[in-house]
Formats: sequence, structure tokens, C-alpha cells
Amino acid sequence: MTTSSPEAPAQRRVLPALIGLLLGTFVSMLASTVVSTSLPVIVHDLSGDQNAYTWVITATLLTTAISTPIWGKLADLFNRKVLIQIAIAIFVLATAAAGFSQNTDMLIGFRAVQGLGAGGLAALSQVIMADIISPRERGRYMGLFGAVMAVATVGGPLLGGVITDAFGWRWNFFVALPFAVAALLIQQRTLHLPARPTRKVKIDYLGIVLLSAAVSLLLVWVTNAGSTFEWASTETFLMVGGAVLAAILFVVVELRSSEPLVPLTLFRDATFTLATIASIATGLAMFGTSVFLSQYMQMARGATPTEAGVMTIPMIGGLLVSSIVVGALISRFGHWKPFLITGGVLLIAGTFLLSTIHYDTNFALVSLYMALLGAGVGMTMQNLVLVVQNTANPSQMGAASSGVTFFRSLGGTIGVSVMGAALASMATSLFTDRAADLQAAIMGLGEKGAAVAQTLQSGAIPQVSTLPESVRVIVEDIYAQSIAHSFLIAVPVAIVSLIAIVFLPNRPLTRMTTTERVAASEADLATVSVPEAMATLSATGTIPTQDAASPRRARRDAGMGEDV
Repeated sequence: MTTSSPEAPAQRRVLPALIGLLLGTFVSMLASTVVSTSLPVIVHDLSGDQNAYTWVITATLLTTAISTPIWGKLADLFNRKVLIQIAIAIFVLATAAAGFSQNTDMLIGFRAVQGLGAGGLAALSQVIMADIISPRERGRYMGLFGAVMAVATVGGPLLGGVITDAFGWRWNFFVALPFAVAALLIQQRTLHLPARPTRKVKIDYLGIVLLSAAVSLLLVWVTNAGSTFEWASTETFLMVGGAVLAAILFVVVELRSSEPLVPLTLFRDATFTLATIASIATGLAMFGTSVFLSQYMQMARGATPTEAGVMTIPMIGGLLVSSIVVGALISRFGHWKPFLITGGVLLIAGTFLLSTIHYDTNFALVSLYMALLGAGVGMTMQNLVLVVQNTANPSQMGAASSGVTFFRSLGGTIGVSVMGAALASMATSLFTDRAADLQAAIMGLGEKGAAVAQTLQSGAIPQVSTLPESVRVIVEDIYAQSIAHSFLIAVPVAIVSLIAIVFLPNRPLTRMTTTERVAASEADLATVSVPEAMATLSATGTIPTQDAASPRRARRDAGMGEDV
């Protein structure tokens, strides 16, 4: 049997398999980012208010968060290649259907279905990467994912803005269809995963229902409290009480289930627990700020969708550069913790500085703040999953990977809901405080003033770039203060994230893929199961004594589970 250098098999096996994953990731990100800059226009055209704007985002994040651990559990039970193809199909078909929405309720519904597919893509891409690439070697391939992220996250908003301005926002939902078809075809041809042993399948349906109920009730309460009903009210008692009860029952069910949706034993591992805490803040920073930065550009600076896409490039640039450079450095030197700590510090700095912006803040400063935040997200987002996969039991790789992704999505979902509720509350209060200024500005418009007053009084999100200058400055100031206030919510969570990262066990990265770790574990088990036979073989010279321990030594040499 001939041997070759590690680079040769990597190019023959890893790169072709990555093509399908890369295109699947591109489809997911393009379909999401292409509508980000046009959401203010979409919600305005569908006569939606700030709560509707928040729920258009939250619906996708909610179902993504709920479905992520489900997909992760399925990945431990079923064919992962088929699962990721199903996820792509669900995601893109729901995205296309959203293009036919006639009101915000219909749009929110389709976005919720879209999130089911997004959860699969988020969970399965990480699990499959662990199947074919070791944690130590993964950084060098993150450059490819970084390039895809760059094209989708920079090109998506720009493309979405151009399409919205030229053809109308509905066409944004159809852009990903041809890419999805290509992704499915390429995955079918290039994604060849190692065969997995058959297992008895048992899905924790009750756990799914309880998890969905707990998260949904919490988010509905956060979004509507203070506007639809009072914080201290019967509705609050019922929703919060229902969420707490569902969460308690979920824990009880998971502890008693033979195939739990989220194995609570994972929390015995300090790495998983601390990475989960840190992921919540990363998700809040990533989803919350990116959503409301686009709104800031249009509502507080009067930008068009196309201009808003260009103006958010600094954040994406920071994310892209940091993820590619840090990934390469981690692969080369094997040290990950200093980069995670630096990323945590940048998260705090970025979120705090963005909470200080106004409608007339020098855009060079806003760009710097966005770049710092993007760099923090780029250093922490994928690497938190990486350190968990490095120590997770191979038999629970799907659950462990999706667990971290789930809490990141949950953090983003709760973050968007809380930030959106704070924004809406602050904006309502400021509109009341500035009523006299707005009235004076409107009175000076003559006959046009009546139409402007009707737009502002309707409660729907206005299209700020079309407002008269005298009114627009006031509205921009109101939204700038409201959005900056919402950014402040992310700061204490980012501080908690940094504390969790500091206490993460600094374990070296293994050079084994999940498949190789399973094989090593099986070989190691065999040596432990028949010690007498191994001793006899060693004593008779049938095998050298040092070889009897080779599986264990191979694992030690790979850096599995040892502190530095």
C-alpha cells in the first residue's frame, strides 16, 4: 500500500467535497443577505410597523434556532448528505414563496419556513466539515468559506439594493433559485461521506414541541410587552410562566429520553458549556447589529437600499479579513485561545462604540466601529464551534456542533427581538417628545404637509429618503438615537462572552477527523477489552509491546483531550 503526503489526499478528497458545502453556504447566505438592505422598503410597501419589521427577521431566526438541534440530532441518525440536500430545498423554496407575499403576516410565515432550512444548513455544514477535515487543518480551508462569505455578504446586499431600485423588491427572493439547483447537483456528484453504521432511530418529538413552545412564548412576550400589552400584565404572567414551564418540562424530558434532542450530558464538559455561553453573545452581535445597521443606514442617514449595502461593507470586511487570517494562523501554529480572547474584546468595543452613533456621526468613525465589530465576530463565530468539535464525543458530534450553533441562533433571535422592542419603544417615545418640532416642520410644507403627516401617523415605517428635508432630519435623529440605544443592549452580553472565553480549557487541536477518531476509539476499545490476550501476544513476540498501545499513542500524538 503506497503512502502519500497529507496534502495529496486532502486535495483529492477534501476539496471536491467542499465544493458542495461551499455552494450550499453561498445559497443560504445569498438568499438571506440579498433582502437585508431592502427590508425597510419591503415592510413599508406591505404597510408594516416596527414590530412587523422585527418579526420578519425574528421569524427566520426563531425557526433556525429551534430546528438547528433537531437537524443536528438527525445528523447523528441519518444520511448527512441527504439531510443537507433536503435543507437546501426547504430553504430556497420557502425563500421563493416569500416573494409572493401580499402582507407582512404572509411574509413572516414564509420566512419562518425558510428558517427551518437555514437551521439544517447551519448545523449540517459544520458536522460534515468535521467528518472530512480535522480541527487543526480546518483553518486553511476557512479561506474558501471566507471568500464565499465575502461574495454573499458584500455582493448580496449590493445586488439586493440594485434589484430593489431597478426591478422591485420581490425579485430579491428569486435570485437564489439557480444557485440552489447547482448546489444540489454538485453535492450529488462531489460530496462523498464515509459510511456510517446503522442505528435504531428514535426522534424526541415531545422535546421538539416543548423547546419550540418555550422559545416562541419568550420571543412573543419580548416583542409585544410594552406595546401590545403592559410589562406587568396577565399576558406577561401567562407567557413568561408558560415559557418557564415548557423549559422545565423540556429538561425533564431530555433527562429521561434515550435519544434526547439536546443531550444535557454535554453540559458536563466545560468546553461545551463555556462555548455555548460565548456563542449567545456572538449571535446577538452578529444578527442584531447587522439587522439594525442596515436600518440605521436607511432610516437615520437617508440612504437608498443600494447605498445601504455599500455602507455596511466595513463590517463585512472586518469579518472576512479576521476569519481568513485567524483561520490560517490557527492551522499553522495550533493556538486558538489568544484569537478568541481578542475577538471577545473587539465584540465589546464594537457594540459599545456603535451605541454612541448619531444621524450625523462622521461616517469614517461609523465604518471603524463596524469593522471592529465584524473582526470580533469573525474571530469568535466559527472558532467556538471548532473548539467544541475538538473535544466532543464523535458519536455526539452532530448534537454538540448543532448545540453551539443553536445557542448562537437563539442569542441572535432573542437579541433581535429585544433590540427591536427597545428600538420601537424608544422611537415611539421620541416621536411623542418631538411632536411639536415635527408639527412645525410639516406646517411649513404647505399642501404637501398633509400627506407627510398621514405617513408618520400611520405607524408604518416611513421611507426616510423620500421625506422633505425639514422633516427628514428630525426623523433621522429619532431613528439614530433609537437604534444606538438598542445597540447598548449587546454590550453586557459581550462582556459575559469574553469572561466565558477566558475560562475555556486551552486544549490543543487534534489532527484527526471525526471518522478517524471513531476508528481510533474502536481500536482503543479493542485493546482495553482484551488485555489478557494482548499481554499474551506481546509476551510471545507476536506483536511488539509498544504497538499494543499505538491507538492510544496515536490519539495522544494527535493532541486529543490533553491540556497545555
